[in-house]
Amino acid sequence: MIKCLHLLRFNQRASLFAETLKYCAKALILFSLMFGIVFIAFLCLFYLLFVSKLSSCSSLLSTAQILFEMTLMKFDASQIMGADAFLGPFCFTLFMLLVVFVCLNMFLSISNAGFHHAKDNQKEDQIMLSFMVKKFLRWTGLKRLNQEEIQEERDCRMRSQYFDPIENFPDRIDQLLEALNKIYVDQKRELARLDKAGL
Repeated sequence: MIKCLHLLRFNQRASLFAETLKYCAKALILFSLMFGIVFIAFLCLFYLLFVSKLSSCSSLLSTAQILFEMTLMKFDASQIMGADAFLGPFCFTLFMLLVVFVCLNMFLSISNAGFHHAKDNQKEDQIMLSFMVKKFLRWTGLKRLNQEEIQEERDCRMRSQYFDPIENFPDRIDQLLEALNKIYVDQKRELARLDKAGL
């Protein structure tokens, strides 16, 4: 399975999916543990409250099925509302708030963060891969440079040789100050020598 994913890295979408899973694997495992605890707690709650009132909550498996349907918003809530006047709507609302809104938003935010990280890294990988392929083809002579690429290469060489005068400005100022300081010290020595000589 992992080797298949490794081979699919050349497919851009598959590699993006694999990179997303790799980046957020630890967070997704921790989220799964937390979601499992919350889901089992609601499973016990719904089973114990509605086992005698609803036929769809007669076993743990059927109760789990109802909870999954509620998570996917594919459930008719009128059964639970009719089973108990207060506990039915209260438990249904609590489940919707905690599982559907809080837990699913946590899952989406974890996935979204992993996707953005993977997408940023993939851009760098794609640029590097295309650069390496281009260099290899040019090195083997299988691809000749067109006029635009030749001009781009010249521009890159010129940019690498270009130096910004502003960048050298502090060094030039230091050189100027050293020269002025040397002239000043030399003049002071000359004046001191002339004063000693009495001139």
